[in-house]
Amino acid sequence: MNSNTLRKDSGECDIYPSRVLDSARIIQRQDPVVYGSAADGPLDGAQLASYDGKGYLCIDGLLSTEEIAVFLEELERLRASDLVKHAPEAVVEPASRDLRSVFAVHKLNRILAGLCTHPKVVAIARQLLGDEVYIHQSRINYKPGFRGKEFYWHSDFETWHVEDGVPRMRMVSCSISLTPNTPTNGPLMIIPGSHREYVSCVGTTPEDNYQQSLKRQEIGVPDDATLADLVERHGIDTMLGAAGSATFFECNVMHGSNSNITPLPRSNVFVVFNSVSNTPVEPFCGLPPRPPFIAEREDFTPVGDH
Repeated sequence: MNSNTLRKDSGECDIYPSRVLDSARIIQRQDPVVYGSAADGPLDGAQLASYDGKGYLCIDGLLSTEEIAVFLEELERLRASDLVKHAPEAVVEPASRDLRSVFAVHKLNRILAGLCTHPKVVAIARQLLGDEVYIHQSRINYKPGFRGKEFYWHSDFETWHVEDGVPRMRMVSCSISLTPNTPTNGPLMIIPGSHREYVSCVGTTPEDNYQQSLKRQEIGVPDDATLADLVERHGIDTMLGAAGSATFFECNVMHGSNSNITPLPRSNVFVVFNSVSNTPVEPFCGLPPRPPFIAEREDFTPVGDH
């Protein structure tokens, strides 16, 4: 069965429809996973093949001890700021008023901008996407000890496609750990191989859905049966590592994390790189796009040294 649908606004064919069908469906990926080659950057052939097969790649020791200390100090300074908590770019827990995320840190903070555009990070993103890249989204994620909230299973591309209008799967996320990721403090979990199948979800996108979804995502998440099937076929990998490590993961891979009830906090800087050949169009849900601090729509200037 052809799962493509026509966009109501233009008649354009949407090859990755979601939130428009009457039941959840699996659509086979129609885009490459790795666009570059071993000659295009620091990753060797084995690393590229691993990313292609699993949908993620872990890099140990990306940052030095000195770099970690500088960036972690800045994270803690922002976390303690009441001014930051009241900024539109901030996401705050409704009950505790703890800071959960701060978006667009590559624009708002000079120190963290240096991390988002770190030459080691940008070089890998360029290689994986086979193109110049710009930052589609950046943010700090705080998962404090004792009450750090979970992130439910989802594919980032499903949201970026439906709500931001990103046409194709030519994006990569990088999660840079500034605290250790242990088996118990709510580390990132990934269903390896799930990036080759797009889960078309049910439900209708509400207006200004981002205001709710950034705190608790309920629209654009897989149904239980589909998720159980993915896990049965592929299993679950847990991203563990010391501070200074990084995980590059494919935009369509299914991922999530548990809550953190240990005393050990988990904080990371999250950067999404998009190919300059894959810039957003009008959102496929037919609603106004999300704010630019969540999804870049204006500045597609390539990042990194040339």
